[in-house]
Amino acid sequence: MIPTVSATVYEAARQRAAFIDRSDRGRLVLSGADRASYLQGLVTNDVAALKAGEGCYAAYLTPQGRMIADLYVYELGDVMMLTMDRGVKEQVLAKLDQFIFTEDVQLGDVTDTFAQIAVVGPEAAAIVARLLADAPIDTLTALAEHGNLRATWKGAPAIVTRILDLGEPGFDVFVDRGAVDAFTSAVAAAGAAALDEPTAEAIRVERGVPRFGRDMDEETIPLEAGIESRAISFTKGCYVGQEVIVRVLHRGHGRVARKLVGLRLDGDRPPASGAVVHSGDREIGRLTSSAWSPALKRPIALAYVHRDFVAPGTAVSVGGSNATVTTVPFV
Repeated sequence: MIPTVSATVYEAARQRAAFIDRSDRGRLVLSGADRASYLQGLVTNDVAALKAGEGCYAAYLTPQGRMIADLYVYELGDVMMLTMDRGVKEQVLAKLDQFIFTEDVQLGDVTDTFAQIAVVGPEAAAIVARLLADAPIDTLTALAEHGNLRATWKGAPAIVTRILDLGEPGFDVFVDRGAVDAFTSAVAAAGAAALDEPTAEAIRVERGVPRFGRDMDEETIPLEAGIESRAISFTKGCYVGQEVIVRVLHRGHGRVARKLVGLRLDGDRPPASGAVVHSGDREIGRLTSSAWSPALKRPIALAYVHRDFVAPGTAVSVGGSNATVTTVPFV
């Protein structure tokens, strides 16, 4: 059964503000003087260049260039905070720990210490500024993607980060786990709607943002998912898996066997994840995410398809229904 998208909540997220508890995220902190140089050799983006208040998106790869996780890295000034899919948090923590030798680096798991609440939509900055001290609206509005700042919630420490990964721009607010109910109640009282998972998925898929565990996994090379422009620095030094990425880009001219694309589908119900994509009688790929798009009033999906079928406008089919390869974002 395909979950139903709430038109009321969708409109709130797009036109005003909505919030969602991001319990599906894991959170780690790195402290110590060598934290940036240590992490620089492990992940794909240039984390050593980050100044306090800055952040970036990155991938953590195996030596074979396949993804262990995608990460959001925030330099807070005294520590680095990493957020990732909660399902791979333990694996990431164990792998990071095994590469500490003589470096001044300490690792901490703060997944259960902090709650992470996203507030998105055009009025998100005004709501967050109203609730938190030391987070004025002008500062929040000026934050670049992945920018971050320290604030307080009723006298207790809080962290704010600028996000786009939910599909609608906004902020993640990190507060003490014990304060999460009071904080979400305050966000709701300030006018934000509670964002349910099906509606959040529709907004994410409309934006074309791949999600680890759904559109990316341990078999994915970042180039297949199309995240290289955001997640990979091509000017930094070595990192785990770099040789594979460079070989594909330079010897293979960036060609990979499959690519993640958007699909506009006919019909009135989105197919289930895993549905097969065909070109004629040939199986060319599978859906990873699908949703009903309130903006387009039709089903849309993300899917991996064979590299010969990635051009926008390519006609394919899913479950007997016609579909068209489309550039993302859809909206």
